Amino acid sequence: MRVLPVLAAGALALIAEPGVADTQRIESRDAFVSLVKDRALTRFGITLNVAPDGTIRGRAFGRPVTGAWSWKGGYFCRTLIFGDENLGDNCQLVEKRGESLRFTADQGKGDYADLRLR
Repeated sequence: MRVLPVLAAGALALIAEPGVADTQRIESRDAFVSLVKDRALTRFGITLNVAPDGTIRGRAFGRPVTGAWSWKGGYFCRTLIFGDENLGDNCQLVEKRGESLRFTADQGKGDYADLRLR
C-alpha cells in the first residue's frame, strides 16, 4: 500500500461515508472546478490544492506533493509526485459525497480515497 493514500491506487478511505443518496458523480471539468476552486482537499496528514490551471500542490505526511491534472472523457486524469516518488498517471472517477470528494482509481475500478473539501 502506498504512503500517499490520496489520488493514488492503493488508497483506503478513513472518513465516514455519507449515504448513497448523497453521492453525485462529477462528470465535467467545470463541475469539478466549481467544487475545488479556492478550497483544499484534506484528510489525516494530507492537504492538497487542485487548481483550475491544472496544477496540484500540497503536502502529505511532511513531504511535498506536486502534479498536473486534466479532465478527459468524464474522468479526472492526474500525474502525481510525492516527495521523490513518481506515482504516475491515472484517470479517476470523482464523486461528491456530502462535503467530501471520492477519487476512485482506474476509471472507477480501483481503490479510492475520500478527501474533505475545506
